Amino acid sequence: MCGIVGYVGNRDAVSVLVEGLLRLEYRGYDSAGVAVLRDDELLSVKAAVRVWQLRNMVTDLAGAHLGIAHTRWATHGPATEANAHPHFDSSGRFAVVHNGIIENAEALRTQLADRGVELASDTDSEVFAHLVAEASEQGGRLEDAVRAALRLVEGTYGLVVLDATRPDELVAARNGSPIVLGIGAGEMFVASDVSALVRHTRQVVYLEDGELATVRAGEFHTSTIDARTTHRAPTTVDLGVDDYELGGFADYMDKEMAEQPEAVVRVLRGRLDAKLGTARLDGLGLNPWELRGIRRVKFLGCGSAYYAGQLGAAVVEELARVPADAEPAAEFSYRNPVVDPDCLYVAVSQSGETFDTLAPVQELRRKGGRVVGAVNVVGSAIARECGSGVFLHAGPEISVASTKAFTNMAVSFALLGLLLGRVRDLSAAHGRRTVAGLQALPERIAEIIDRRDEVAAVAERFADAEHMFFIGRVRAWPVAREGAQKLKEISYVHAEAYQASELKHGPLALIDKSMPSVVLVPDDELVAKNLSTIEQIKARGGPVIAVTNADVPIELADAVITVPSVGAALDPILLTIPLQLFAYHMARKLGRDIDKPRNLAKSVTVE
Repeated sequence: MCGIVGYVGNRDAVSVLVEGLLRLEYRGYDSAGVAVLRDDELLSVKAAVRVWQLRNMVTDLAGAHLGIAHTRWATHGPATEANAHPHFDSSGRFAVVHNGIIENAEALRTQLADRGVELASDTDSEVFAHLVAEASEQGGRLEDAVRAALRLVEGTYGLVVLDATRPDELVAARNGSPIVLGIGAGEMFVASDVSALVRHTRQVVYLEDGELATVRAGEFHTSTIDARTTHRAPTTVDLGVDDYELGGFADYMDKEMAEQPEAVVRVLRGRLDAKLGTARLDGLGLNPWELRGIRRVKFLGCGSAYYAGQLGAAVVEELARVPADAEPAAEFSYRNPVVDPDCLYVAVSQSGETFDTLAPVQELRRKGGRVVGAVNVVGSAIARECGSGVFLHAGPEISVASTKAFTNMAVSFALLGLLLGRVRDLSAAHGRRTVAGLQALPERIAEIIDRRDEVAAVAERFADAEHMFFIGRVRAWPVAREGAQKLKEISYVHAEAYQASELKHGPLALIDKSMPSVVLVPDDELVAKNLSTIEQIKARGGPVIAVTNADVPIELADAVITVPSVGAALDPILLTIPLQLFAYHMARKLGRDIDKPRNLAKSVTVE
């Protein structure tokens, strides 16, 4: 959520900044702004507009070589020009862009007001500009003033500060919200995500929490909040501009769904041993004796990552016979959990920056818990904090609604279940069958996507529905939850997921002809019970869409979407694909902004 871009060099700063903001649109925002220093004058344009609109508003700022820019996702105050970033001190000397939340902002606002400072916005971020201005009255470097201001704030931040009296430098800082430096030839970039940088450079430096960077066109210097110098060597990002382009697709969600077969190939590459019927996850850093010592597995995530964790828990229990469960990461942090030294905790996050997932990782480490990450971004906060884990290899995911990252999470957890199973009681023959099922996944997923027109036709039939149920049982229950999530987040159709066994305990009262139900019917030992669920819904006049790889009588449901099978333990992965397509085509039919749904952000870096 929110996006930051900074630039110092010889190019026109405005064009670099706006292009960077366009790359960060997927993170979610409601306003945007730019500030540049030109001929010793600090100039700015900001408004509650989209970036393409801002681009038409900043043409008069051309010719500057230093600047900062931001897209804001509202936390303090509505989307207005005054609340948009950048923010300034009263003199107009300092400009600040900030991601995160300053938790003691109200107390600081009161103190500033008592000292005669007039605040122009409702935001917590503006406070920081005034604190830097006050600290600068003591003289010294911009870095020193920023450091002094940081000592007064509590909370999370990724920020960049511009000083109108220093036309050759920016100062950036990080604590809980990502900041990455891009190193060019005689120019430097700052951003909240590498997607804003790859057009210009692949050499990057990720700031750590509690770290500052002073950035000039030909150099950078990093240090801690207590002024100790740190040494950050640049790393090479294995991504290019093409990874972030639409490539002929209508939108990123469409592109990312189509990329799932290739993404699954990547996440499996080098991780399967067909001869021994097992998996290799060297990134965990655990030998067979340590793997055997794991007595429980707990997945921690938010939203789709949490539902992927539920899928993972089910497959780990089935293959390894190890107790496993999933829990919303934010809830875990606040219930003072008992940390089991024999439990493997798996922190799941596409971005690797989800604050609600990072916080329990830090708490687990403080209490001696064994925690590994499952992330899609190398160098992300969760990856660095955990130090070991499973890289998802999904490639950049731009659309707010997760598709290929979710699928690769589920596949990765199947690998974990296979690995844990084979160091226990899972036979080599069963392991080889599971390996074969995993190897078949890319082709089976491609088959489903190739039949997307069938799913689209079903979605169009039910596009007038205002409410929908998603029904699943045991293995299919997390799939139902993810399906409901996808539909509501991109189509804005109210959707709820229920376990099939719970229908008769309350939700059945809502069933009528205006309440369609998507019922998941895997070809497992529960087919008869799931067919009975369909009959109960139909008996009350409810329309039914069956998503199945079993032999469901065509006349039993109003629509049947069939999927192939790769084995009972892995079939839930395939059942999620038509639900992605269903939500997508519902949203298309309703004219929604699929990649940037209202009120949502891709990477949630605040509580």
